[in-house]
Amino acid sequence: MKSALIIFVRNPEPGKVKTRIAKTMGNEKALEVYKELLLHTHHITKDISCDKFVFYADQITENDLWETSFYHKKLQQGNDLGQRMLFAFRELFGLGYHSIQIIGSDCIELTTDIIETGFNRLHENEVVIGPSTDGGYYLLGMSLLIPSIFYKKEWSTEKIFSSTLADIKKLSLSYFLLPELSDIDTEKDWLDHQTKIYQ
Repeated sequence: MKSALIIFVRNPEPGKVKTRIAKTMGNEKALEVYKELLLHTHHITKDISCDKFVFYADQITENDLWETSFYHKKLQQGNDLGQRMLFAFRELFGLGYHSIQIIGSDCIELTTDIIETGFNRLHENEVVIGPSTDGGYYLLGMSLLIPSIFYKKEWSTEKIFSSTLADIKKLSLSYFLLPELSDIDTEKDWLDHQTKIYQ
């Protein structure tokens, strides 16, 4: 089964990343945190045995962290997160992929094993989803295109995971839930993560 991993990233520029962290820690610290999250995402995805696509938020950057020998580069399209994710899934299903997962770059707890588990579970499920502790999800995988799960959503709220799961159940789709993990969105999230490292 031809598999692909979509990685959504923001271009690492001051004032454009981790804005909730920037409110309390400043733009430079927010950028530093985001760059560390990008490094983590790169580390856990580089050796996964699938085709990998980095979708940039603003513009495609050459000669950056994402080597073209391992990652294909594309640009996000759409007015909200749902439209952008649907566009990416639709494009890759159109390229002939049968098993596609999408992740962002905010989840410091995400591992290679979890992503690979997602691909394995897509052999017998139509959807895999990884809930985050803030009510969203850090990973979504599909073995067929399901546009309706991206419609009429309150993005960046605590309702995203529950409303998406409700859609999946309403459509009678087979699904698998990955472990619940935490994203890094606020200063507290980051400091809690630092505390865990040094315990």
